[in-house]
Amino acid sequence: MLTRKMYGLLVDVSLFMEPLGFVRVLEWIFSIFAFATCGGYKGATTILVSCQGAINKTATAVFAYPFRLNTALFSAPNPTRCNSTWTDTYLVGDFSSSAQFFVAVAVLAFLYCIAALVLYVGYMHVYRSNSKIPLTDFVVTVIGAFLWLVSTSAWAKALTDIKISTGLSIVPEIAACQVPGSTCLFASVTSMGGLNVSVVFGLLNMMLWGGNAWFVYKETTLHNPPNTASQHPGIYPTPSGI
Repeated sequence: MLTRKMYGLLVDVSLFMEPLGFVRVLEWIFSIFAFATCGGYKGATTILVSCQGAINKTATAVFAYPFRLNTALFSAPNPTRCNSTWTDTYLVGDFSSSAQFFVAVAVLAFLYCIAALVLYVGYMHVYRSNSKIPLTDFVVTVIGAFLWLVSTSAWAKALTDIKISTGLSIVPEIAACQVPGSTCLFASVTSMGGLNVSVVFGLLNMMLWGGNAWFVYKETTLHNPPNTASQHPGIYPTPSGI
């Protein structure tokens, strides 16, 4: 057993080389990437507007986490607002519930991994001597895998809708673009590669938590029942000699 003494506490660093500790470290790292790639996103969608007094002027709507697109207002293409024909125009859709659910699961997973790693490294003797702690760890790990599955699925669906709501299909929905003498062309939208990566990390976290449930299960009394015979030697009669 490889140990180090830190602040008076005997730390078993060899647990990082065992599946139980190593996978939990991966969960901790991947949860950071999951909420960082989703929660740190900021983008914009731009259209080119030609109308009275303006030719190929840009109108831009900026959006970011938590993706309440219905609050993202397009800027006016020119100071006269196309001779007053340009009205306030917003993107469509509110995807905040799915995005915030995904980030909340990632943050909770991050915090739980920290607590679990502290327990594994500094108090493994307590972990293995109290049967309730591994069982609780197992239940939380199974629930965590389920939450990653649900939140990632919801976020992946929301991301698909976000791409539609900020893409080429927005032009026909803008009333000011339907005014005679006005034309609008879709110009660009910020790359959502980082959001795609967040979905990948969500799936990886789901697999890690699901796989780690087996290693945690092996620490419980469900897999290793206590030896009642050795704990209560007097309950069995002593065999008589022949």
